[in-house]
Amino acid sequence: MVHPSSFRDPSGEIFLHQGQVYRNISKLYKENYLHLINSGLYQELVRLQLLIPHKEVRSIKSSPLFDHFKTIKPLQIPFISYPYEWSISQLKDAALTILTIQKIALEHQMILKDASAYNIQFFQGKPILIDTLSFEKYQEGQPWIAYRQFCMHFLAPLMLMKHTDRQLNKLMQLYIDGIPLDLASKLLPVHTYLNRGILFHLHLHSKAQVYFASRHKDTKKSAVSRRGLEGLQDDLSNIVEKITLADSQTEWGDYYNNHNYSIKALAEKSRLVSQLVKQTRPKTIWDFGSNNGMYSHLFKRKDLQIVSFDYDTQAVESNYLYCRKYNLVTCLPLLMDLKNPSPEIGWGNQERYSLTQRGPTDTLLVLALLHHLVITNNIPFIKLAQWFNQLCQNMIIEFVPKTDSQVKKLLANRDNFLYDYDVEQFERVFSKHFRILKKQHIQDSERIIYLMKTRGGETLG
Repeated sequence: MVHPSSFRDPSGEIFLHQGQVYRNISKLYKENYLHLINSGLYQELVRLQLLIPHKEVRSIKSSPLFDHFKTIKPLQIPFISYPYEWSISQLKDAALTILTIQKIALEHQMILKDASAYNIQFFQGKPILIDTLSFEKYQEGQPWIAYRQFCMHFLAPLMLMKHTDRQLNKLMQLYIDGIPLDLASKLLPVHTYLNRGILFHLHLHSKAQVYFASRHKDTKKSAVSRRGLEGLQDDLSNIVEKITLADSQTEWGDYYNNHNYSIKALAEKSRLVSQLVKQTRPKTIWDFGSNNGMYSHLFKRKDLQIVSFDYDTQAVESNYLYCRKYNLVTCLPLLMDLKNPSPEIGWGNQERYSLTQRGPTDTLLVLALLHHLVITNNIPFIKLAQWFNQLCQNMIIEFVPKTDSQVKKLLANRDNFLYDYDVEQFERVFSKHFRILKKQHIQDSERIIYLMKTRGGETLG
């Protein structure tokens, strides 16, 4: 089956065969592919863990009209994420990866022909280019045709997150081809006109784009020297390197310094979660409402893939920086609003997968989250049970009773709360979609941890 987004690059076709991702290379790209391999660029980028490695395999037909040259099988990425799910440091690291690859490519007489953020994935804790066919042979005087795309996919969202609002990476979900530069320029505060990098690469760039578009001039024909290309790359690298996001007080960014667990209860909860996860023998774990990743970080098996979801930008940023600092390569922190999770988008609503389509995971963690979804967001138990059932094989979920101080705070502002929120109703509803294997009270706490297994096709009642 050919991937729905494969039409965007005529150089090759991405397709699934027996559950694995392959890519057919067209004869149109033959010369560039051979130069990529023979110049040593491919080997250098793979050695530096900047480009996904692949194997050349026997030919597999992906579509009848495709002009086939070679078939390659790339190393499989365990979880596909998207730029609108990344924190600012993740997007920054991805941008620097593109610029580093561009620099090395020029040293091998090649150049990146596109700079899409969707060509980057996080693997083993680091951003890596997954599009082997992004390169073309460099011709003297050739401008970097991917420059505008780089600004739309990386520089614009980075500057909007830094100077306007850290949640504006979500614009990437609305503008799948990158944030329009004129829109970015309008949304950035006036003081950014005093920043040389933003002035040149975003504000003036957007005006030049409008100017040339109205005059139908082909800017691709403008000659740029090799030194000019290297200067552009260095300038962009310096600008991106300086981007940081100041810590700020967010609703959940400091949760584990302001919770109601005793030291004993917190230690007991960690012990129980570790014990129950071990019993499920997972290869993949999704941690919903992970905050700064405290429980995601408990599991350090090298063959384990943990995706750590939270909707708080500061929490996800802290989680990513912690994982990067301590080399927790199996944990991938991502931004995700579970009330409105990432949908299927793009051409025909098929290019980018929804969160549900990227499952199921072996084990789902839902810790200290259920009461917020039910009480604050009016999502009934039955809706949560039905969705969680689609997402996992096993689930470890925490129930927080009405007598808990955190739940009392939530209910204090909800005079019109209509749903039955108690442990009996919770167990009754979830038992229709899960088998409850274990139920354990957290010592020195009123909270309860459950281990459940999905019923699959045997959903009750």
